[in-house]
Amino acid sequence: MLSALVVTGLNGISSKGRMRVFWILQATGWGLWLTDQMLWTVFDLVLQKKMPEMFSADALLFMAGVPILAGLLLRPQLQPSERSARLGALDFSLLLLWWLYLYVFYVICWQYVSPDLAHYDRNYNLLDAAEALVLAFVLGVFWHRASGRWRKFYGYFFGAVLFNSVAFYLLNRALDNGAYFTGSWYDLPYSASFAAFTVVALAGQGLSSTTEASTDETYASWIATLAMTAVLSLPVMAAFALLGRDIPAPVARFRILVTLGAMFAMVFLLFFKHYRLNEELKRTNNVLEEASLTDPLTGLRNRRYFLATIEGDINQVLRSYADHRDQRTRDLVFYLIDADNFKEVNDRYGHDVGDRVLVEMARRISSAIRHSDVLVRWGGEEFLILSRYTDRTEAETLSARVLAAVSDTPFTFTNPNETTCRTCSIGWAAFPWFSVHPEIVNYEKVLNFADRALREAKRAGKNRAVGLLPAGDQLAPTLSEMAYSNHMTADVLASVDTTDTRQE
Repeated sequence: MLSALVVTGLNGISSKGRMRVFWILQATGWGLWLTDQMLWTVFDLVLQKKMPEMFSADALLFMAGVPILAGLLLRPQLQPSERSARLGALDFSLLLLWWLYLYVFYVICWQYVSPDLAHYDRNYNLLDAAEALVLAFVLGVFWHRASGRWRKFYGYFFGAVLFNSVAFYLLNRALDNGAYFTGSWYDLPYSASFAAFTVVALAGQGLSSTTEASTDETYASWIATLAMTAVLSLPVMAAFALLGRDIPAPVARFRILVTLGAMFAMVFLLFFKHYRLNEELKRTNNVLEEASLTDPLTGLRNRRYFLATIEGDINQVLRSYADHRDQRTRDLVFYLIDADNFKEVNDRYGHDVGDRVLVEMARRISSAIRHSDVLVRWGGEEFLILSRYTDRTEAETLSARVLAAVSDTPFTFTNPNETTCRTCSIGWAAFPWFSVHPEIVNYEKVLNFADRALREAKRAGKNRAVGLLPAGDQLAPTLSEMAYSNHMTADVLASVDTTDTRQE
């Protein structure tokens, strides 16, 4: 027993993560088993007294198997997902509590409440046998599913459990028949079975967990179902204690109190699990919502985000105008940006390079805007800047920064020596269209104006920004153009009325 305790303890010290927990639980079990054996040794050899028929240390012998079984139920051969680890720990705690409850319910009552050796021995032996069967079953299932060193380890473990169970059964029968004495031949197989566990611990040195496969989620579901079954069994146990005619009244009362205490503890764990599930659901919903509002290629916001938030921005602008706030921070400017001649990038270098160019362009545009602005992947090679809390008279400044950020530095591909210069065109328009009656023209129309300005920038030669502004209080817009080269030049054209906007 001591050698098994030492080897499992050393394995725990040299392991990490889930494997360390597994070996610590194994060492805990062997520590309890060794403590029980030492108490027997003190009574038998030191005090030279007859062992009590219902020895308090018998609980240690039963409890020794609990952490050993618990370590196996953690599935040390697999490294579960973070979610499975969080929720599985609570199901595991429920099963552990239920197992301890069974011992108190069936054994302790006949030891202290209403002492009865026959009931005590029978219930103890049944629970001990059930524990051994469950341990062997779990090992058999894990051996069947494992491979490599883990399969060999579980095979050794299963053999040691079977060997120990047979040896313990023979020794226990000898005790019942009065045929056992210290140093008799029954001690030989019993001692050899503990040596077998030391071999198991040595065979487990250096084992490590592997990543949990998604199909193994069925195990977590099975454990959760078993935990709920354990919880639902408590009312049945309470009814059994109330309706049992052959059970003494003190035992019945004790069992009812124990069941109520176990129910309270398990309900608390279930409440905590429900809280964890709600938090997990919130996190999952947040992740899904974030994914639905984010472009997967560039990481920018997408059109769905724009549609979900634009009404709030519009209402903020209308309130600012209604309250006559500072005009330098109350406008909303739409900038539509389109990569120039982007098709030739895909045709010449391939779509992978084209994607990298878009990602880099998104990064450069993001670096040119303010924190309060929002950059949206509008579709294809188009982007939209939603410039908040700004002044339309300074709209060209942001356009200049974006044009410079995109075209000043060549784009580098996989080969550092292979670069290309890229440019973009910008069309912009400001909301509200009229400052006197800001609600007359909706934002969709203003966005259309920005799109028309972008087309005008393309027709004018690309690598430039064009903005549309209203011509005074008339519906006809003013065309503001800014052409850009490596040395930035800006040409703000005088008021030019388009031919068809008045009709719109």
